[in-house]
Amino acid sequence: MGKPPDISNSTVLEREKYIKDNFYCRGNCEICGICKVYHGKSPEVVYAEYIAGKRNFQEITEEYR
Repeated sequence: MGKPPDISNSTVLEREKYIKDNFYCRGNCEICGICKVYHGKSPEVVYAEYIAGKRNFQEITEEYR
């Protein structure tokens, strides 16, 4: 997983691709933990404001730590 695209110089499609490529269901909940971290919400919902360019990735991530 590389660094998330900065909202100031990336497109909605680039940010959406980053989330989809890095936070997808791996089909093994015991190993993955994405659902647990995001309280059962899909990463696309959690990062919707990042994808839309309204908030940065790190700000949203900090809310779920």
